[in-house]
Amino acid sequence: MAGSVTLIFHFKSIPELDVYFQQQHERAFGTFPLKGETLCNALTLALDVGYRAIVTAQMYQNEADIGPVLSACGIARDDLFITSKVPNDKFTDAEFVVSVEKSLEALQIDKLDVLLLHWPPANGAIEKPLELLLQAQQAGLCSHVGVSNFTAEMLHRTVKFTDTPIVTNQVEFHPLLNQDTLLKAATETGIPLSSYCSVARGEVFKQPLFTELADNYNVTAAQIVLRWILQKGVSINTMSTKAENIRANFALLHFCLSHVDMARIDQLTHTNCRLVDKQVPWAPKWDI
Repeated sequence: MAGSVTLIFHFKSIPELDVYFQQQHERAFGTFPLKGETLCNALTLALDVGYRAIVTAQMYQNEADIGPVLSACGIARDDLFITSKVPNDKFTDAEFVVSVEKSLEALQIDKLDVLLLHWPPANGAIEKPLELLLQAQQAGLCSHVGVSNFTAEMLHRTVKFTDTPIVTNQVEFHPLLNQDTLLKAATETGIPLSSYCSVARGEVFKQPLFTELADNYNVTAAQIVLRWILQKGVSINTMSTKAENIRANFALLHFCLSHVDMARIDQLTHTNCRLVDKQVPWAPKWDI
């Protein structure tokens, strides 16, 4: 069932956001928890396959491994789209900008394409971190700003706090977790979602539906899952060290899921299998 589809993303028609998604091509290569030679090999292959959006974070402790790969890859800097994140223990006047400058040095670049708050602060007071994020943008350390792991309520507070486009809220998003409340807030606030844990760390493959649909569409089960995410209006971050998976995870634009099959997958969200929960001590109270 090959074909093309126009993806409807949950953001307002703001030029900065259009550029963001055009450059990101809806698909980014995530780098957690990779380090060292394993990371270098996987990232090199991802770039060869066609990935141009790379997502890292200070907390991953791999920016210094990524920098040399990007410098040596032969791809023009303007063609790359690099995202990093500031951890919530650096949300102070003294540490925020210094931490971003260290990321830039490690990545061997002079400006990030997107800078995210990695988590909301444990006390839920998002206004100060947002102020620091915007100051980093105004200082020329990043082109765009975003957040991650924000709840619906936090998204609404964010757009009340600033008119600056927030280009993404990176969250756990996969077919085994109901994120309808967050999707609704994304539409209402114009802050689009991007996914991590996109295949639920393999849990999705325990569902026979994905094997059935993979056979029907002549693709892999992972491609079915990732295509579902894209058609929900959510951009995807995927990570793999296996060449065949890296290639397959990128090759998602040659088919689309029918409305019937989308609805069948939607039913699985009621499983509510949240992977990133209270093992992260600063996790907010989630919408569900």
